[in-house]
Amino acid sequence: MSEVKLAATRSAKEWVLELSKYRNPNLRRSVFELVITLLPFALLWALAWAALSVSYLLAFAIAAVNGLFLVRIFIIQHDCGHASYFNNRVLQDWVGRCLGVLTLTPYDVWRRTHAMHHSHHGNLDQRGIGDVLTLTVAEYRARGWLGRVLYRLYRHPVVLFVLGPSYMFILHNRLPVGLMNQGWRFWLSAMGTNAVIGILVGLIVWLGGLMPLLLIYLPTSVIAATVGVWLFYVQHQFEETHWSKTDDWQVHHAALEGSSHYVLPQPLRWLSGNIGIHHVHHLYSRIPFYRLPEVIRDHKELAEAQRLTIRESLASVRLHLWDEASQRLVSFRELRRIPQLQ
Repeated sequence: MSEVKLAATRSAKEWVLELSKYRNPNLRRSVFELVITLLPFALLWALAWAALSVSYLLAFAIAAVNGLFLVRIFIIQHDCGHASYFNNRVLQDWVGRCLGVLTLTPYDVWRRTHAMHHSHHGNLDQRGIGDVLTLTVAEYRARGWLGRVLYRLYRHPVVLFVLGPSYMFILHNRLPVGLMNQGWRFWLSAMGTNAVIGILVGLIVWLGGLMPLLLIYLPTSVIAATVGVWLFYVQHQFEETHWSKTDDWQVHHAALEGSSHYVLPQPLRWLSGNIGIHHVHHLYSRIPFYRLPEVIRDHKELAEAQRLTIRESLASVRLHLWDEASQRLVSFRELRRIPQLQ
């Protein structure tokens, strides 16, 4: 992973001022990006449905590919939540709510919890919502045997990337978890989204029976959820990420140092809506996703900082605990070599 430290070139606040130049969305471009994402998604859905009469395996394969377009739909919803996609807030909120039906994500609930993630990311005293649970070495050692076993299970790749995404998007998102006592708006968001999803699923079954649901709808949703969780994980869970206590924590510095630049091939960068340029996104979330490449084109320091390749990202799966002494993520195996403080 790149060793370039952005703080050596400009302060975090100076970067915020510089990046503000890229914040304005272009209406035509936003509409264009929405159309070229939704249209292939709908066409692949129709193609998969037609393929059911030829081969169930073919229909499943097309649905799996379509999961990548659903990831891109989520990125557009994500930008709407950051008020970066349209200048008209009412328009982008309703676009976000409609897309939330496709992504199985209640828009208003997600927008609030995701804002909390941005506001507290990297703060050891503010973990809990919108983050992958990460214990410090000291916290892990202070747990009893059951607590350690449960944490090891939680951090196991099968749980994080196979079971977890389906649970999160299919079950967890059905309630305004984390906001259940925060007012009616979040319940309306969750229940309203659930109601429309129920109608959509009912129509699928009514028109085509169970096979379109089992071989198209669910695979598309599960693949998208899995890819989305993986992207979120590697964008924050890398060896030299940033965590600190409140007294030493600063939101812009945490954004710069605690988010990676996930370097992907161009087709995957397009399908993931440039979200791999995550350090820039966290530092200035009002930049539309389609303008993020402009930023790294114009600023070599940002292009080179915290670069994480696909090969390097695979190694991040073995990182489990934050070592406050060395200021890096470590594995359970490395834990044996870390001395215990008396």
